[in-house]
Amino acid sequence: MSKKRVINKIRVQTPERKPEERVKDFNEVNLGYTLELAKKEAERCLQCVNPLCVKGCPVSINIPLFISKILEEDIRGALEVLWSTNLLPAMTGRVCPQEIQCEGLCVMGKIGDPINIGKLERFVADYAREKGIDRELLEEQIKNIKPNGKKVAVIGSGPAGLTCAAELAKMGYEVVIFEALHEPGGVTVYGIPEFRLPKEIVRKEIDNLIKLGVKIETNVLVGKTITFDDLKKNFDAIFIGSGAGTPKFADWEGINLNGIYSANEFLTRVNLMRAYSFPEYDTPIKVGKRVAVIGGGNTAMDAARSALRLGAEVWILYRRTKAEMTARIEEIHHAEEEGVKFMFLVSPKRFIGD
Repeated sequence: MSKKRVINKIRVQTPERKPEERVKDFNEVNLGYTLELAKKEAERCLQCVNPLCVKGCPVSINIPLFISKILEEDIRGALEVLWSTNLLPAMTGRVCPQEIQCEGLCVMGKIGDPINIGKLERFVADYAREKGIDRELLEEQIKNIKPNGKKVAVIGSGPAGLTCAAELAKMGYEVVIFEALHEPGGVTVYGIPEFRLPKEIVRKEIDNLIKLGVKIETNVLVGKTITFDDLKKNFDAIFIGSGAGTPKFADWEGINLNGIYSANEFLTRVNLMRAYSFPEYDTPIKVGKRVAVIGGGNTAMDAARSALRLGAEVWILYRRTKAEMTARIEEIHHAEEEGVKFMFLVSPKRFIGD
């Protein structure tokens, strides 16, 4: 009689920096899995015949397959599975909302903790990069690309634009990305803080795209620097992935007072312009002794935790309950650990200032 397999219902946690240390800088909070820890977490996967996790993945990664490769210590094979549909696993493994996508549908979640799919994805990407495995695989993929003679323009270098460019490049298209800002990456560069997604990680994954043959032109604002008609003349197709860069404010009295920022502007100054390194970089941002962040999503958590690192006492004001917050559970937990204060069931009526 064969022994029954014992399943660990509790996920293997990834090491993290202590809250009292990490609030002093913008270095990454989560340290990721080691090979040993990744294998322990991979052992928990049930290897479902009809995996719901794959249905929950926006790019349909074969999740059970790449996890099985980790168990076999075949990291090259695991990376190959990830890259077959997603050339940005180090980024998506860190910031994708897995708890409402792949992990939200994981069968293990019905009896315990869902498999830590995002952290396993990140592990594969990081380990492969550290060991040079990604370079070998990329060189092989480049050799297999067969140019088809067609050109595609991609407007915007955020996650959508980068993903589109990667898939088209693999199919043999000549791809040019047009980015309005001076650095490619979109929201991954200007919207997500360094402590969640290091810029070095973003740059290395973009470098892989460039090696595939994708060209990136920065400081190009389509409609001004170059016209849409110009693109239509010079390209066979155009993909628009410009993102939602313009904030929409509520109609509150005093919304235009000094010291009130949209989260987009605040995070752009902090991240892209390195306000956290002032005076080394000359684009400081004014942060008072006490900062109120209105909202309960991931952007609110990013803004609050950034303000905390800039020396402020930070409050998050949210109009609903904690259970209704749309931010990732992990981000709420980190904010609480670091000392961000929360006030629920409140909404501002007006802003008062000099």
